[in-house]
Amino acid sequence: MCVKKILFIFLFVVATIAATAENKDSLMIRKIYEEALTNGKSYGNLNYLCNKIGGRLSGSENAAKAVDYIESVLRTTNLDTVYKQPCMVPHWVRGAKEEGKILLSSKTQQAPICALGGSIRTNEKGITAQVIEVKNFDELTSLGTEKIKGKIVFFNHPMDATKFSTMEAYGEAVPYRSRGAVKAASFGAIGVIVRSMSLIKEDFPHTGGMWYNDSIAKIPACAISTNGADFLSRSLKTEPALQFYLKMNCEQLEDAPSFNVVGEIKGSEKPEKIILVGGHLDSWDTGKGAHDDGTGVVGSIEVLRILQSIHYKPKCTIRVVAFMNGENGTRGAKKYAELAKANKETHVAVIESDKGGFSPRGFNIDATKEVRQIVKSWRLLLEPYGVYNFEGTEIGSDIEPIVKTGVTGFELLPDLQRYFDVNNSPQDTFDKVNKRELEMGGAAMAALIYLIDVHGLSALVQSR
Repeated sequence: MCVKKILFIFLFVVATIAATAENKDSLMIRKIYEEALTNGKSYGNLNYLCNKIGGRLSGSENAAKAVDYIESVLRTTNLDTVYKQPCMVPHWVRGAKEEGKILLSSKTQQAPICALGGSIRTNEKGITAQVIEVKNFDELTSLGTEKIKGKIVFFNHPMDATKFSTMEAYGEAVPYRSRGAVKAASFGAIGVIVRSMSLIKEDFPHTGGMWYNDSIAKIPACAISTNGADFLSRSLKTEPALQFYLKMNCEQLEDAPSFNVVGEIKGSEKPEKIILVGGHLDSWDTGKGAHDDGTGVVGSIEVLRILQSIHYKPKCTIRVVAFMNGENGTRGAKKYAELAKANKETHVAVIESDKGGFSPRGFNIDATKEVRQIVKSWRLLLEPYGVYNFEGTEIGSDIEPIVKTGVTGFELLPDLQRYFDVNNSPQDTFDKVNKRELEMGGAAMAALIYLIDVHGLSALVQSR
């Protein structure tokens, strides 16, 4: 037999094997989506989490109820192992409803505000002071202590609506929420008002985390709705010396005990190798924690339920984690990584869902160039289900501690055009989640996990 003929036969066999494997993968992914879209349980689990429990701020009674509920769901999912990991978490409480008033010469206008998570309270009578509006930190610095001292700084930095990536717009605006109080206090301000992180005009203030520096005086910080911010800005143009009344009753209590909730299917061939999927169970208290991050938790649980239902026996151990304290400290994530190191666990890949339950469009990937190429080679299998974007590198904060040890990280990337309409807002409620979109998110993660489990595991654990 001539060399050319032998080569032709060899290439034909290789191509046939590859086509057969791809067809097998395609059929399996189809089964995953059919199971999710016809028998999905995510929506029902989310309904209970949001409407029977509600907002679940770390350290709260509702957070404890959520831990018990998710543990019960996992125990009815026919997993091999379900357990809780103890961790201590921050316990910040909002207290009685905040009061904000714009004191105009002709009238007093109520301002829709809410305390930022982690803020200190005002005194019992509240504070009244002149407002100084700035667009950015450079403007604040240019004004200096002489013009800022004793006043309330109003950071009016809108998210940039011209950016297609809402995450990019958020990333530019969020430093004023997280670091605004420290910056303003360094110039002698006595309080901070921050424009809500939202792209729509509305009356709902959006809360979110903020942080202090122990070397700089701590001052109360609140968010104001986008409509409220626009009104305050217009009012300052006609009455530059107007004052603002602010009263907040929030308080930072002692750390409280809580738990991560963990469930897993043991691997049939490589049980010591773990593929993790998860989201954070806690939420801010002003809404119901639907998109942030109830959808991530129930979607991650759904991954294991789907694999069980279609009778797929994974080679690696598939683990789901409902992390506690994703919003204001990531203590659960840090405890998980600490225990994984102590137990000498080997993680093949970790996946997080923490960007809402809208239609999945792809996955952000923190990995080597070689791993990214492997994942991109699966695009043709996932693209029929609308999952095509693998370019991003940003991953969720709950998997970050373990990714830093050299593990490949993924984050589910939904369509984010509407996410900041509800994020950290009283509008983050169950009715804002579409059942089909939610179930497709769980299916997308299950499909990725299937592909990781079947292909390229050695490449995924190579040195970073």
